Amino acid sequence: MINPRELDISKVREFGNIEFLAKQLVEGFITGLHKSPFHGFSVEFAEHQLYNTGESTRHIDWKVFAKSDRLYTKRYEEETNLRCHILLDTSSSMYYPQPDFGKMTFSVMAAASITYLLQKQKDAVSLCTFSDKIEVQTQVKSTPSHVHKIMLELNNVLQSNKPLHKTSVAEVLHEIAEKIHKRSLVVIFSDMFDNPDEAEHIFSALQHLRHNLHEVLLFHVTDKKTEESFDFENRPYEFIDLESGEKVKVQPEQVRETYRQSVSEFYRKLKLKCGQYKIDFIDADIAQGFDPILTAYLVKHSKMR
Repeated sequence: MINPRELDISKVREFGNIEFLAKQLVEGFITGLHKSPFHGFSVEFAEHQLYNTGESTRHIDWKVFAKSDRLYTKRYEEETNLRCHILLDTSSSMYYPQPDFGKMTFSVMAAASITYLLQKQKDAVSLCTFSDKIEVQTQVKSTPSHVHKIMLELNNVLQSNKPLHKTSVAEVLHEIAEKIHKRSLVVIFSDMFDNPDEAEHIFSALQHLRHNLHEVLLFHVTDKKTEESFDFENRPYEFIDLESGEKVKVQPEQVRETYRQSVSEFYRKLKLKCGQYKIDFIDADIAQGFDPILTAYLVKHSKMR
């Protein structure tokens, strides 16, 4: 089992088996939960439920009855407790920092881990990848074959960098809000690096999801050291916009304070709006490991049961 605080994301692409790593990561996390003094929630994986007198006997698992002398019914996809749509931003800025594709690698592993948890809890899951448009959108199902398909899609995302691929977070979220017809949990992995002058459009799209009665968990994925603190050595750099290709030569000290103020103001507004709309906003710093991601998901899941 892998300690979720210690997985080296720089090695994930080399390993290649996202599904195996996600399983190991989740099981390491759950083992840590059981050993910790914190018991705010439990993680139970049940494939059956006790038979209640008066129910149809059609779905009784007679093999389990023969072994245990107790009546259990099988749980099927239509009986899932929760429907979850995982939205993964695959625009070029998510492949920073290179060469390890840090934010994307982190997001893919986090999405795979949540997918694995959903499968174990017999909940239905869908994956949607997007940049300036929806690229892949799977059905919402809980079968092992469906989950395996999602893992393959996640692996494909990790292996294919998209140069100069822009983001249109607001447009995609509006489109998703219109497509999801049943109340669901919507989990978003994105750096939210859209046009800062159009921030209100992003806020409107998030509000659209809540207006349609969906629960929303927004993981704001950043490399906080460089993208928020702008912690670079004070020497000449050439900074390249990964989504437009625009290049700027500058010494960090010349722009650090202005940059920090601008980024801080956008993040402040984003957090404020999420609070107003009752959206769970989670700072997902790729240097902090996966514990905060899995904990936030399980807390949200427990509240929706």
